[in-house]
Amino acid sequence: MDEKNQELQWMETARWVRLEENLGKDGIWGRPHLSYLTFWSLLELQKAFAKGTVLLDLPEKSLAGVASQLLDRFIFEGQIQPQDRENLFRVLLLKHSHARDVEALGSVKPAVLTRSGDPSQPLLPQHPSLETELFCDQGEGSAEGHSSSAMLGKSPQDWEATLVLVGCARFLERPVLGFVRLKEPMETEQKPEEPEEPAVPVRFLIVLLGPEAPNIDYTQLGRAAATLMSERVFRTDAYLAQNKEMLVHSLEGFLDCSLVLPPTDTPSKDALLSLVPVQKELLKRRYLPSSAKPEPSFLKGLDLNGGLEDTQDDPLQRTGRLFGGLVRDIRRRYPRYLSDITDALNPQVLSAIIFIYFAALSPAITFGGLLGEKTHNLMGVSELLISTAAQGILFSLLGAQPLLVVGFSGPLLVFEEAFFSFCKSNGLEYIVGRVWIGFWLILLVVLVVAFEGSFLVRFISRYTQEIFSFLISLIFIYETFSKLVTIFQDHPLLENYDHNVTRIPKPQAPLPNTALLSLVLMAGTFLFAMMLRKFKNSSYFPGKLRRVIGDFGVPISILIMVMVDALIQDTYTQKLSVPKGLTVSNTSARGWLIHPLGLYKPFPIWMMFASALPALLVFILIFLESQITTLIISKPERKVVKGSGFHLDLLLVMGMGGVATLFGMPWLSATTVRSVTHANALTVMSKASTPGAAAQIQEVKEQRISGLLVSVLVGLSILMGPILSHIPLAVLFGIFLYMGVTSLSGIQLFDRILLLFKPRKYHPDVPYAKRVRTWRMHLFTGTQIICLVVLWVVRSIKTISLALPFILILTVPLRRFLLPLIFQNLELQCLDADNGKPNFDEENGQDEYDEVAMPV
Repeated sequence: MDEKNQELQWMETARWVRLEENLGKDGIWGRPHLSYLTFWSLLELQKAFAKGTVLLDLPEKSLAGVASQLLDRFIFEGQIQPQDRENLFRVLLLKHSHARDVEALGSVKPAVLTRSGDPSQPLLPQHPSLETELFCDQGEGSAEGHSSSAMLGKSPQDWEATLVLVGCARFLERPVLGFVRLKEPMETEQKPEEPEEPAVPVRFLIVLLGPEAPNIDYTQLGRAAATLMSERVFRTDAYLAQNKEMLVHSLEGFLDCSLVLPPTDTPSKDALLSLVPVQKELLKRRYLPSSAKPEPSFLKGLDLNGGLEDTQDDPLQRTGRLFGGLVRDIRRRYPRYLSDITDALNPQVLSAIIFIYFAALSPAITFGGLLGEKTHNLMGVSELLISTAAQGILFSLLGAQPLLVVGFSGPLLVFEEAFFSFCKSNGLEYIVGRVWIGFWLILLVVLVVAFEGSFLVRFISRYTQEIFSFLISLIFIYETFSKLVTIFQDHPLLENYDHNVTRIPKPQAPLPNTALLSLVLMAGTFLFAMMLRKFKNSSYFPGKLRRVIGDFGVPISILIMVMVDALIQDTYTQKLSVPKGLTVSNTSARGWLIHPLGLYKPFPIWMMFASALPALLVFILIFLESQITTLIISKPERKVVKGSGFHLDLLLVMGMGGVATLFGMPWLSATTVRSVTHANALTVMSKASTPGAAAQIQEVKEQRISGLLVSVLVGLSILMGPILSHIPLAVLFGIFLYMGVTSLSGIQLFDRILLLFKPRKYHPDVPYAKRVRTWRMHLFTGTQIICLVVLWVVRSIKTISLALPFILILTVPLRRFLLPLIFQNLELQCLDADNGKPNFDEENGQDEYDEVAMPV
């Protein structure tokens, strides 16, 4: 604070041009000297860097833009509270006073910033610092008075500066550090009356703010940071660093080569000179790696801005050539084909095959039974099992990412129901209409792959994914209770029942206890599956046994409730309709080959062309789930090293789906939860190096054999028809409810809806709740709820239900263009961040459902 105007401003106290210069009280620079640092300042600087915020290659041109971005990142990383942003923003933009301004200001004194913005008592004691006393004695300063030193006047034209801002803010909870490297150096202001002082552009900005503490001297912290930036090796590393870890590692090297003098009696000059060889040896070790000639491969990756180019092959980057992405996928993945076979020779792969078989069989049976209900058995369990097996075998052999598991999912079931209702109301043959959709689907995927359209998946944010997932979960839950209500309507609770009722093929009159037993079977299956899912986190039995029980919870639940139904033989329950052998579900309505021109009547020509519209809807559904699933599997933290192929996998999945329609079989997509489960089962974890530390991913067994054998086993399951026919439909309804409820656990939208009914003090410590104002968070949630209501209305109106994917895809431009006008960038980062991380330990009751935002 200046004495004359009583205004807060940043005051220059020191500068580093090869050597350190300190500013005296009279505004005259002291003698240049070697920097010395206190032990505590180095320790605190290391802590601040380890916990600090790093922004690299920031494309800002002004200090205001840099400050805004830095404060947003502070809030996002929990360094400061959102309510302190405006106050700190004003502080960072305060006037910068220099040595030439001291005389005009009268004198300056340090101050402590409070939340109100008013300065408080001095930051430092009023006596001068040690370096000022030693090197800023009157008469020993620069002969140029208030102008710059001679060394600064001789600075080269290509020099770049680091601006270090340090201060004390009482309202901060702990010291915060912000390190910013600008993409282009920022020009500093230069007064016209000082033309002889060269203006040095600023490339780096370091901000160090924190509360008062007995062991923290922020002036010394600032000196330590400035000295660090003036050191040759760290400065070079600062230009080349790609992340915070590289900076921290370089700082640790700086500390390794720093000497600490213990507080002994006054040593002689000879004793101090004896340390020079030690320092030279340390410097030799520090400078040797940096002075070594870089490898040519390193120079190729060095861009003009001093950073390193991203040399990793991005599978979504467009080549600009027709089918260029497909060709690149093949060249990336197929040379590793032999290793995809040899890497399967591992016991872990065998255990994964057994687990994933049940994980794939359970939904195939469940969805097959429900698909038969929706389509009057034109497609059912037989078709879905054979389709899953055939397409799974081909995908395992030819796919670019064999960790993906192809299967049927909730969104496709919703479409099949809507299209069947459309065909039934318009007198069209449903199974023939699917053939023409398949033809158009193949044409669409060839066009999209040819023009490398997979890059569009980058624009689908968590906002759209969660709306989609929440809608499917609601449909799962609604359909479960809707079917249960139908059973109660067909078999109501009556005082007297007719005992002479024909039960084949279905009961002709209400039967006693049928509705109640169906309710028990559904609720029992659901509760058992939920209980076994949580059993893996209990304290019973050894950990491996708990994991096995939890992973096989769904088939165990089905087995238990099927046995309960078998024991109650006097009560009728509707069973799963499964044909014997390789026969279609409804032999009286169709065969295995579907004629495109019609089975029992000519298919209308106008519908052949109009089928392009529902084909586009199917394309959107499969594109959304398959591509986002590939993105999740390909996350860098999963350490999948063989690469993925978005274009090749999309072509295979949709091409096989299009051909499958000729045989009256369902199209499939890459299923999210099953694929993540498959990848987790093949992940090898390293043992924790220290007690209490989390295990790290060592490798992933990327191979084709597990997916291939799982698909073969699913195909052989068609011979289990006599066994599957004993499964009551009510049991499958319980699994349907289980999938709907468990899918909600991984959706942030559901968590934010629950927060609508909780006081703020009970909100969790997560970015979207703590770093965004509550009413703004609820406003964001409200926009998603409105989208959900619109989608539910469209889905409920049969005449327009086919337009559901179109309405869903409109949420993408809504998120990209409209919401940025309502919410700040920081708020969108907190509310719409893709923060799903691989979870393997499952110690906190979380599993694959919590990692993904897509429906099962």
